[in-house]
Amino acid sequence: MNLYRRSLLSGFVLAAALLAGCGTVVPTPAPDFAARTVLAPTGKLRVGVYAGSPTSLVVDPKTGLKVGVAHDLGQKLASELGVPFELVEFRRVAEVIDALKIGRVDFTFTNATAVRAKDVDFTPPLLTVELGYLVPPGSTIANVSDIDRPGVRVGVSEGSSSQGTLSKQYKSATIIPAPSLKRAGEMLMSRQLDAFATNKAVLFELTDAVPGARVIDGRWGEEHMAIAIPKGRDAGMPYLRKFAVETKASGLFKSIVEKSGVRGAMSAN
Repeated sequence: MNLYRRSLLSGFVLAAALLAGCGTVVPTPAPDFAARTVLAPTGKLRVGVYAGSPTSLVVDPKTGLKVGVAHDLGQKLASELGVPFELVEFRRVAEVIDALKIGRVDFTFTNATAVRAKDVDFTPPLLTVELGYLVPPGSTIANVSDIDRPGVRVGVSEGSSSQGTLSKQYKSATIIPAPSLKRAGEMLMSRQLDAFATNKAVLFELTDAVPGARVIDGRWGEEHMAIAIPKGRDAGMPYLRKFAVETKASGLFKSIVEKSGVRGAMSAN
């Protein structure tokens, strides 16, 4: 390299250093276009949620503020992809899964069961939550061993994984599907149910709406919760898995869980 070229290169380096010292902002990398095309094919990220579950969506009745793991993770992913965030609300989790199956929504956060994995694709689990029971005020039911008995009416969310699991486990108790979590709370208060079964994050949230209700001791299982997307978007899974790992490693996932008010959670496997 001749003297002129070396001098010119040195000048460019010096100029860049001076600009950096003056606070020049280096542009951030553009969103991954290929991942954006696969994960948000309509040009926006449609996030499916159902109200009443901190792992999905809860709404502050006084302020209208919306939080929830699915809600907040969806917002974060939409931002990283560089697309608008669209919230699509349903009455219960089964409707969210049905919407994923037909591509009506692009993203949710839910229990990653083997049955659901036939219809949607999951990242590795990010959160494990205990499954338990909520009983109404004055109930004599003390622990999970008191549930499966003749005459005990147990509510579940209609079409949920709890309904599918408990319908095989119970020998004596009766399962009664509820069309929504709000309706489940009303059925507990009116004594149409002796208990309601789902993950403890939802149960503890319901205690705020059912004065005197309590989550009984023990658990009847666990939910391993993960990000879910429609089948056929395999090309976007490496990006999504990386997003899940980095979100957890950075501490952002933990802060989302805490902000959403998730109770009854355990560490992900």
